[in-house]
Amino acid sequence: MIDFRSDTVTKPSQEMREFMFNAPVGDDVFQEDPTVNELEEFAANYFGKEAALFCSSGTQTNQIAINVHVQPGGEVICHEESHIYKYEGGGIAKNSGASVRLLQGDRGRLTLESIAQWMNPDDVHYPKTQLISLEDTANRGGGAIYDVEEIKRIRHFALENGLPLHLDGARLLNAIVATGVNPATYATNFDSISVCLSKGLGAPVGSVLIGTKDFIKKARRVRKVFGGGMRQAGMIAAGGLFALKNNVERLKIDHQNALELERCLVQLNWVERVYPVQTNIVVAVLKDASKRDLLIGKLKEQKVLAMAFGPGMVRFVTHLDISNAQMDQTLEVLKALTI
Repeated sequence: MIDFRSDTVTKPSQEMREFMFNAPVGDDVFQEDPTVNELEEFAANYFGKEAALFCSSGTQTNQIAINVHVQPGGEVICHEESHIYKYEGGGIAKNSGASVRLLQGDRGRLTLESIAQWMNPDDVHYPKTQLISLEDTANRGGGAIYDVEEIKRIRHFALENGLPLHLDGARLLNAIVATGVNPATYATNFDSISVCLSKGLGAPVGSVLIGTKDFIKKARRVRKVFGGGMRQAGMIAAGGLFALKNNVERLKIDHQNALELERCLVQLNWVERVYPVQTNIVVAVLKDASKRDLLIGKLKEQKVLAMAFGPGMVRFVTHLDISNAQMDQTLEVLKALTI
C-alpha cells in the first residue's frame, strides 16, 4: 500500500533503528537518561530556548503547556479548527478546567485583529483570557504556514496584555524548511512550543516541549501528574534525536511531492479545487461531495490510501516513506481514475 493518510504512518529507517538500539539509557524520571537529556538539550538549543521536555505525544506536550499556562476557569484563545481543541479529546476542559474561545481564520490561521476583539474584559461575568495558542503549520488548513510578521504582531499584543503565547508546532519544521526562517529567531515569539518528532521527521514516538527553564520545571511536574513520566526512555528518544539531526532538510522532498500531487489533482475533472500547497499536506475538494468515500474506496483498490477530511474533501500527506516510484504510481492512478 502507498499510504498518504498521514505522515504519522512513517516507520523508522534501518539507520534510525540501529541508533535507537545502541542508545545509552537511564531513569528519565530521575533525569538520568543520557539520551533523553541529549535530545532535550539539542532541541532547546536548536530553537534557542533554555530547556525542553521529551513526552510521548504532541497531544501530551500541548496539554501540559496549557495546564502550566492556564488556571481553572480561564480561557484559551485558538482557531476553531485547531488541534488542541478539535483532536485532543476535550483535554483543555478535562485536564485544565479551562474554557475555549474559538475564532475563525484563513485556513487555520489567526490574525491580531481577530484575537484582539475577543480579549475578555476584567469582569466577573467572563472567564479570564489566559492563553493564546497558534498552530503552524495548520493541519486543517492543508499545511498552511503563518506569516512570521503576523506572529510578531500577535506576540506584541500578548506581551502588552500579559498573555503567554503557545505554539502547537506539530509540523513546525515543515514551515521552517519551507520559509527558510531561522528556528531560534522564529521561536523568540513564543513562550512554549510543542514539536512533533513522529510525523515528517520519521521518529516512531514522541514530541518535545520547549520553553524557559522555569516553564519546563513546571511542565515536568505536570507530565508526572498526567502519568507521562518515563524510565529508560532513551531508546525512543534516540529516534527523535536521530530525526532532528538527519531528517529536517529532507522535508523539502515531501513538499516537492505534495506540489506534484497538487499539479495532478487540479487537472482532474472530478476535482473542484485544491487547497494551495505550502508544505506536505494536499487537500482536494470534490465537485460531487457525495462521492468522497467512493473515491477513497477506489484509491484503496489501486493500493493508494488517502483520508476523508470533511464533507467532500480528501487529504493526502507526503512523507519520507513515499518513494519516487510510489509517487509515479500514484499520479498514474489518479489520472486514470473516474468517479
